[in-house]
Amino acid sequence: MSNHSSVAAIGAATPHRRNLFARLVAMLTVRAERRRLADLDDATLRDIGLSRDQAMREALRPMWDVPPRWRR
Repeated sequence: MSNHSSVAAIGAATPHRRNLFARLVAMLTVRAERRRLADLDDATLRDIGLSRDQAMREALRPMWDVPPRWRR
């Protein structure tokens, strides 16, 4: 097998790999959004209808803990 074809075979995007990659990207996005939520000031949190306690509870959730409708 040539070097080029072996690299292509390793990097081939199977449906499973694409799905796994998409889930990983989604989880990292959720983690970043939750970190930004934790950094909002109290006035901004009030504007969006959240208390500091609610924001912190959300920010501390694990990145894989998302509503089922997000997993589609």
